[in-house]
This record gives sequence, C-alpha cells and structure tokens, in this order.
Amino acid sequence: MPCPRDWLLNPLSVVQDLFAHNGPNLEWEKKVIEYFREKLKDSNTSKWVPSLNDVPLHFLKPNSLVRFRCMVQDMFDPEFYMGVYETVDSSTNSRALHFGKYRDMAECRLQQEIDVTSAQTVTLERQTFYCVPVPGESPWVKEAYASSSQTRVCPSTSYAPSRHKRSYEDMERQPSKQKVPCSGDADGDSLGCGEPKRLETEGPAGQQLMSPNCSPSFDLNFPLPGERGPACLVKVYENRDSLKVNDVVEVYGVLSVDSMSSVTEERDSTSLFLDAMDCADPVEEQRVHSPPAYLVPRIHVLLMHKLQHINPLIPISLQEEEKKLFVSSFMLELSSVRAELLGFLTHALLGDSLAAEYLILHLISTVYARRDVLPLGKFSLNLSGCPRSSQFPCHLYRILQQLVPSSYNLQMTIQNMNTLGFVPHKDYTSNRLVSGVLQLANNTLLLIDETVLEQGQLDTAGVHNVTALGNVITWQKVDYDFSYHRMEFPCNINVLVASEGRSLLPSDCQVHLQSEMLPPNMEEYVGNLLTAVVPSLLNKFRVYLTLVRLLDYSISDEVTKAVEEDFVEMRKSDPQSITADDLHRMLVVARLLSLSAGQTTLSRERWLRAKQLEYLRKARLQQQQYVNGHEL
Repeated sequence: MPCPRDWLLNPLSVVQDLFAHNGPNLEWEKKVIEYFREKLKDSNTSKWVPSLNDVPLHFLKPNSLVRFRCMVQDMFDPEFYMGVYETVDSSTNSRALHFGKYRDMAECRLQQEIDVTSAQTVTLERQTFYCVPVPGESPWVKEAYASSSQTRVCPSTSYAPSRHKRSYEDMERQPSKQKVPCSGDADGDSLGCGEPKRLETEGPAGQQLMSPNCSPSFDLNFPLPGERGPACLVKVYENRDSLKVNDVVEVYGVLSVDSMSSVTEERDSTSLFLDAMDCADPVEEQRVHSPPAYLVPRIHVLLMHKLQHINPLIPISLQEEEKKLFVSSFMLELSSVRAELLGFLTHALLGDSLAAEYLILHLISTVYARRDVLPLGKFSLNLSGCPRSSQFPCHLYRILQQLVPSSYNLQMTIQNMNTLGFVPHKDYTSNRLVSGVLQLANNTLLLIDETVLEQGQLDTAGVHNVTALGNVITWQKVDYDFSYHRMEFPCNINVLVASEGRSLLPSDCQVHLQSEMLPPNMEEYVGNLLTAVVPSLLNKFRVYLTLVRLLDYSISDEVTKAVEEDFVEMRKSDPQSITADDLHRMLVVARLLSLSAGQTTLSRERWLRAKQLEYLRKARLQQQQYVNGHEL
C-alpha cells in the first residue's frame, strides 16, 4: 500500500516526482529548489519542520525534512556522488533512471542492478561541512526557538539497520562486472514506506573503518568546553562557495541517519574490511570524516539561509516589507526601553550609571567594515574596579547571559591559560580543523574574568593564548594554526574584560567601576534583580540590543566638518591630553550613542553627549590614579 507523499515526512517522494516529470536534465534540480522555497517562504510554515536543535534524533524519521541552526566549524574536501544512475531489471531487461542527489545511498528495487557503465550515469560534486550548534547560545534563545516550533513528533520505529549495501567504490574495484545486483523490496521506490536496498552514492568519504572505541569517545569538536547538542555533516549542493568557516546558517534538508552504521555491518558480515594500507584515506581521517550517523547525522541541504543574528524574537531578515513594520513599531517605544535597560544595568553594576551607559554601547557594537587591517565599529570594554571577593564578574555574566543571544565566560586563571586551546589548529592526521575557544560566531559576548588571575608562570601555550586574546581585541582576528603557517580568520567578538585594576589585555575603552553599594550576598541580589524584571520587558531588552546593532549609520558632510572644527578647538585648549586616538574613540562613542537612541545619523546633540561621557570617564580614571598612586 503506497504511503502519502508528504513533503515534510517524505521529501524524497517530491524529489522523485519532479525528477520523473522533468527528466534527467538539470531542470528538475531547479524545480526541487523552487518547490521547497515556495513551501518554506512563510515563517509559520517553516516552524512545522522539526529542528535538530530541539528534537532528539531518535524522534525523527529517517529521510524526513529537518532544519538545523548551526555554525560551520570545518569544511571537508569536495566529494563526488552519482547524481543520476541507471538500473536494469534482471528479469525484463527494462531500464530506469534514478537520482542520487540528497541521498547517501543509491537505491533500486528488487531484481534490479545498477549499471555503472551506463552512458546515462552523471557524476556530480557536493561539499560537506561539519556544523555544530552556535557556540555559547544562551538558554533563553534555545527555549524561545523550541517553544515557537509547531513540530509534533514521536519516537521513530521505521529504521531497521540490517540492510544489505555495497559501496560504490567497491563496485569500481570489480571492473569485470558491468552490472551490480541490488536486492530490495518490490516497492522500494516508495521512499519511506518500505526500506529499499541501497548502494552508496558517496566516494571515499562515505567509507569508514570502525573501531570498537569509535562511538562512545568520538570527539564532536565543539569550540567551547561543556557544550551539548548535535553535530551534523551538512552536505551542500548549490552555492557551495558562499559558505565559509564560522558562518552561522539555518539549513533545511533531508535527514540521513543510517548510512555509515549499515556499511560497517555489511563489511562485518561479508568480510569486506579493507586493510588500512589499501584505503584511499588514512583510518583516522575516515573515522573523523565519516563518524557513526547516530552520533553525527547527515543533512542533505535543500535550502539554506545565512543568519544575520540568532535572536528568535526578531525576524531573520529585516528587508522585507512586512518585517519593516516590526522595526517601525518597536522604534516607537525604543526610547523608553533604553531608559529601562539603563536603569536595569545600573542596578547590575551596583549603582554606577556611567558604567551602565558604556556597557550598553559595548553590547550594541559590531564590526561593520574593515579598512585595510583596521576593523571599524569594534568597542571592547575594560570594566576595572570590579570587587574580587564577591565574584562580581560571574554574577554580572549571569545577567548579561539573559540579554544577549550567545556568550561565554572565560575564567582567566593560570591553569586555563596554560591548558585550554584558544586557537583552532589543523590536525593533518585526521585532516580536520580542531576547534578552539576563540572559534566563535559573530557578535558573541566574551566576558574575560581577570579577577581570578593569581600569581603563577605562564608557559608557552599560555603566552600564545594571551597573544591570541590581544589579537581578537585589537584586530578582531584569530590566527588559526596550520602547523607550517598561520592563517588569519576575521572575527567579530564583543570582548568585555572585568578586572580589579587596569587589565593586562588591551581595550578600546576603560571604565572604572564606582559602586554605590556592595550587597552582602551577591547571588541573592542578582537573583532578585532578574526576578524583578517581568518577562515582557526582558524580551524588549533582548530585541533592543540586537535591533539597534543592525541599523545603518552615516555622518553628513556638515556634521563631519563641525566635528573636525570642534576637535581643532579641543586640541588648542588642551594639546597634551587630546590625541587622534581620543577623536577616534569619541567618534565611535558618538556613533553607538546615536544607534542606541535609534538614530541612524550623527546629530550635534549626540556629539556633545559623547564628549560629556568621555570627559566623565577620563576624569574618573584620573581620580582613581591619584587615589592609588599609580597609572590605571
């Protein structure tokens, strides 16, 4: 009995229909993309697609449509597959064409054989990306995405792994055989009802020599320690060159979870294990590039979107007309939301409203352009004067984690600096990029707690890690280690350093914390502060911090001329303390102040306010320098 060809549960049936009606030319591939793009253009419809971020893998049906919100951690070498192949019925000698796209295995019915010498066979290329959940994604982001999902799933029982498969490469090793038998169910092409027998469409990357210790100890290569969630091999067919390492994307595609384990079973039963010397790739590379599918499932991409942000409270794209209504309506209450946020952060910073102003500017900063090697728009902040005894930075991080979509709290202890891997490096044995703490998505908040730093000796690795942090802060780049050379990868990380005195690390701006109170129980104080904020207002804070960062900004020629004249006058009155760096900082502060007020151009009022903030900040530093008797 044929099962319904539902585009959600059985997308390959849709692909099969379009392939059958449009022939083996490339037109059918365009029709497939157009079909699913039309189905998923409505955001409400896309919420019906199960997400691997929310739904456990065993609840999902193999070959169903899924989505995955992720960061590209690594990219593997391109692989070849049978895009179109021909089968021959052994009883009637009739021939049929099949598609191999969006599959790990080539499928055929009972009594059919794949003719690997057929002139109709088309070999195509696809790119595999190793993708992980967005590092440091905040719990509120995960909960919001999960609660908005309309998916209804139950544990899948349709997967039976004991099916006979043979590798396409195994077939090529038998040149005397022109046709390869492929046994299966009679209704094998129903794609989801039965379980047809398959042949791998992958080349060497699809093969694996499994070892007993492979699955439990397999390293999912997450950048941050303690991260959880699925990692996936994402197979991309169109626009492969548009993706690069560290991009954040949401992919929609066909889920494949059974291919690799089945290959292993077949080789166990038929004694087709190959000696490592005979493999095209080393054993370790095969183990990493073809991990067990139940640990690292495959997604064959139908549609893919690069994400400007991962805030679930804001539309993915703000360019469409209906999405612009969201922005314009929020702008009406932006001023009041900013005032509320300023008060909230003032309480979080123990009554320091000046530090709260600068913290808002830091949280909405982003690298909007690069001029030669100089990243424009960055605004790293050193919050000095943090009380050490109360573990203030940790409690501050608890608050900030409730506001930003992704973050990480780096404890700058001697042990962490000497032992953690900050910089990703290439492992040539397994041919993969081993992740590091600094492999983060754009606009991730990195809070570095320098108050925990004690006396001790940094070893070579520790010195390199300190240098890497300095490069991120100053140049917004990470030099990935490829053993024989280093390669610069640009980044866009908001670095906030909490320290007692002036930080050992560089910063764009230092604000000395002047607390008006020091609660006896910081944990209780922060808990009460978070409880006092109603969820609706907290969500407005989250929308505000993401939305104003996405606004465009410009300075008119008239204002530029006025700023230059003002700077000249400032230099005349105080030539010793006013430098070009001060002008640059004031321009950055003025830009962020304008954006924080929802203004996309610099006004005279915002310029004067930026000068005032900078005057107050520098006066405070000078006062603290006089009190302590040393430079901050």
